[in-house]
Amino acid sequence: MHTEAMNLWPEPAQPLDAPELLALQRLCFQSESDLLGGLPIPPLMQSLESLQTDLQQQTVLVLRSGDQLIGSVRAHQQNHTCHVGRLMVHPSHQGKGLGQLLMQHIEEKFAGVQRYELFTAKVSVGNIRLYQKLGYQIFLERETPQAVCLVYLEKHNKKHNP
Repeated sequence: MHTEAMNLWPEPAQPLDAPELLALQRLCFQSESDLLGGLPIPPLMQSLESLQTDLQQQTVLVLRSGDQLIGSVRAHQQNHTCHVGRLMVHPSHQGKGLGQLLMQHIEEKFAGVQRYELFTAKVSVGNIRLYQKLGYQIFLERETPQAVCLVYLEKHNKKHNP
């Protein structure tokens, strides 16, 4: 893991983080929208109020470098599955192991589940590569009404003891 990742520690997001988190989300997911021909994807359309609700209803981890929020991931449990979403790392900090660090910490927060599940656009080959490196495997492809092919990946929790 990159030196920067070894010196940072994800922590739970606080309500006051919402505006900065929304700004980071819009910055990070613009490249995803660009890959999809400028399609207005949900992370770019989310309101501050909706994100504040996510902070109350989901586990949201943030990563800071000094005073700057540089990464985040969120998840929630449904039955025996942890649904992971909105993994993001500030563009100037990408490629340093921070996404991997956030994923490891969110999986630890949900250590009791049987499996983890997430999705990304099929054209997001970098995202898919990262998730596969972390042990996730594609189990479903589904096209949205906007003709975007989504790839669903899962990882079975080897630490789960039913």
